[in-house]
Amino acid sequence: MLTKTTFLPPHVKMAVSPLSWTNDVLEDLGNEITLEACLEEAAGAGYQGVELGRKFPRDAAVLRPLLEQYGLALASGWHSGNLSETTVADETANVAAHAALLRDMGCDVLVYGEVGMMAPGAPLDVAMSTRRLMPKTDIPAYAARLTEFSKYLRNEFGLRLAYHHHLMMVAETFDEISAIFDRTGPETGLLLDTGHAVAAGFDYRHMIERFGDRIVHIHLKDVRDPVMGAVRRDDLSFNAGVRAGMFTVPGDGVVDFGPLTQFVRDSGYRGWLVVEAEQDPAKAPPRPAVTRAYLHMLDTFTA
Repeated sequence: MLTKTTFLPPHVKMAVSPLSWTNDVLEDLGNEITLEACLEEAAGAGYQGVELGRKFPRDAAVLRPLLEQYGLALASGWHSGNLSETTVADETANVAAHAALLRDMGCDVLVYGEVGMMAPGAPLDVAMSTRRLMPKTDIPAYAARLTEFSKYLRNEFGLRLAYHHHLMMVAETFDEISAIFDRTGPETGLLLDTGHAVAAGFDYRHMIERFGDRIVHIHLKDVRDPVMGAVRRDDLSFNAGVRAGMFTVPGDGVVDFGPLTQFVRDSGYRGWLVVEAEQDPAKAPPRPAVTRAYLHMLDTFTA
């Protein structure tokens, strides 16, 4: 087992997403890999925690001892939100069980992914050029709902909302992220995803410069630039891009993680850094991939 992240600043921990083992959307990718294998390999690579995945039990009384068996904590978990199309009251009802699980597992943040306004059926299987855009006139009301929902999570569950900018969703570009976060209250936190920033065509440092005080959760994702270029040129779907390998672990693509480590050191960031790579485990065996990612981040922090 590698040394547990002693290179990180105080109050910063490193986790890994189970997406390196089993995809949450494309269920054929890694479906044969057991949860126990994922946890054993994550711990063996040196990580302190994991995010929630589709094979994880949703009962804290079952999940807590399972993670403790491997010396792991739960960093957070994704919630598919729909505030672009529904009310705060509806969203609070939808999130309650998930938020209670995260609270009971000792999490500080809830990852919010906006799935409203996406194409019906299989929205991640349509060409990325067909993404639906939120009308500018709708943004202020959407931001107000996000703020109210964030206050609810904080007051009821002690959780900070971590808004995930994401390809094919409401906030993909830097301008879209800015338009929303210029209008949300400070209660609404931001998830910085290095891979989704680069894949959307902007430098993630812009998010740090503009919204560094709002960043409450960080996903460490790299991008294979030739694959990403082909996905955009051929107007493929998000899922086709994942299958082709547009995302990978840190150190295996074009993302420079140096500015991120400087931000983590200098800003007083407190929270998780989560290695996340949505790729086919048959093409990228998980344990060596996430081990390389851990060592790359160690090298970056100690450079």
